[in-house]
Amino acid sequence: MLKIETFPLGPLQTNAYLLSLPEEKRGVIIDPGMNPGALVRRIADMDIEAILLTHAHFDHIGGVDEIRKLKGCPVYLHDAEADWLTDPRRNGSARYPELGAPIVTDPAEYALDEGQTLELLGVKLKVFHTPGHSPGSVSFLYEKQLFGGDVLFRLSVGRTDLTGGSMNELLESIHGKLFELDDDVTVYPGHGPKTTIGYEREHNPYV
Repeated sequence: MLKIETFPLGPLQTNAYLLSLPEEKRGVIIDPGMNPGALVRRIADMDIEAILLTHAHFDHIGGVDEIRKLKGCPVYLHDAEADWLTDPRRNGSARYPELGAPIVTDPAEYALDEGQTLELLGVKLKVFHTPGHSPGSVSFLYEKQLFGGDVLFRLSVGRTDLTGGSMNELLESIHGKLFELDDDVTVYPGHGPKTTIGYEREHNPYV
């Protein structure tokens, strides 16, 4: 069983997740956000197998460059946002200069796609392409744990007014993929507290 730790990072308190095998000092990071100091300190003595990105908005990728260079680990991102890591206009960092400098890093080493299964840390993570908040948004399912980025929040959903956003696509992703999962699947979102599929299906006013 993987240990899951949450690090709210940067001015938007973006949730970075560390999935680890503590006894082996191995881990995987999902969405290393801006100002990643707390996360960097936590992984100082760990081998990081991969950085997985739910999408490439600036607040989710702020720590990619530092951690990739520090740990020599590959980055995974959906091809629909393949050029976002290299373009501050597309990843949004150029749009909000008050939150920090423009973010530019090398492209991802690996592409993510619908139905893909990643084998990392000796476990399997299933990839769902869940666009709507952004064209390349994905969600990762490990057993009964879903890391959904900015698609579904506790009693809310991701905004759709940014580049490539679509409310119709977002609702299709939620109803057609996430709500097909079991009620007891825990959702670890890109911002805010965790929730469950069942709770959101019953109580979320947006869906």
